[in-house]
Amino acid sequence: MEISLGRLAFDLDFHPSSELVSAGLISGDLHLYRYGANALPQRLLEVRAHTESCRAVRFIDGGRAIATCSPDRSILATDVETGSPIARLEDAHGDAINRLINISETTIASGDDEGCIKVWDTRQRSCCNSFDAHHDYVSDMTFASDASKLLSTSGDGTLSVCSLRRNKVQAQSEFSEEELLSVVIMKNGRKVICGSQAGTLLLYSWGCFKDCSDRFIDLSPNSIDALVKLDEDRIITGSENGLISLVGILPNRIIQPIAEHSEYPVERLAFSHDRKFLGSIAHDQMLKLWDLDDILQTSGKTPTSEVAEKDSDSDEMDVETSPPKNKGTKRKGASIGNELSSSNSFFADL
Repeated sequence: MEISLGRLAFDLDFHPSSELVSAGLISGDLHLYRYGANALPQRLLEVRAHTESCRAVRFIDGGRAIATCSPDRSILATDVETGSPIARLEDAHGDAINRLINISETTIASGDDEGCIKVWDTRQRSCCNSFDAHHDYVSDMTFASDASKLLSTSGDGTLSVCSLRRNKVQAQSEFSEEELLSVVIMKNGRKVICGSQAGTLLLYSWGCFKDCSDRFIDLSPNSIDALVKLDEDRIITGSENGLISLVGILPNRIIQPIAEHSEYPVERLAFSHDRKFLGSIAHDQMLKLWDLDDILQTSGKTPTSEVAEKDSDSDEMDVETSPPKNKGTKRKGASIGNELSSSNSFFADL
């Protein structure tokens, strides 16, 4: 199933309970589509959400609204039914906002181009946490709900662990020579997997974030821009060469390429609410919905590469208490300060 967006898309997200998918475009537009297994996709909304590009989209408040962010430093909430703006926060960050993720039904996190991460309570419409997590743009984030920790990757080559309870950066990896672009948590919370610009998967053991415990270097010569977790042993990767692959973790192996979006880089991947579809966007201006059962039906039968390495790392949950010092690598400018903008509300009333 293919949807022509007409513009380059930066992000997509599926509704948490119905057959709706949204996309944020380089033009600043927000698109919303209804899809179905036996019907052509139907565009329900086309909204000019931002004056600059729409870099991230997330359904919030149980799917009743869509949150978007932009280099114009604003966060907007749009009503799913009407397309009308519910509320907007101008100057939510000091720099261009690059990523949004859901933490809970009423809490989201945003990350900007200078490495600052903020956590927002959508009920109170306020910022409840702020972290100077990185020295470069925040490329991806994921949330460990059991530990109440927010994990993030960055163009500065680090993985950071932010504690929401303590309101501080609790751990940070050493600087990698490669930009880290994507992150997922696997093995029932015992492993953190990061995709890199060089096409390597870096594996970290929970609680031992200073250095990776393993590297999967045979995956791709192209950057791994997107990761989604299929189950505790397998992930799906989206690469710069347009390939979407099924990959096993510990033992590390390429199970098989399962789809080819196009010859252009895959920007993002996401699952539908019922996990029947895998959504992908790339630089070809297309949103594609893949029937997950169809593309996985032959998985595991023809592995193309295998590195059967035993996981000998300790799985204890001890967490480092402070980030390591910069080892002297030249990085982007200093981190943003902890001060919030003059507006403390999450959304300014319209």
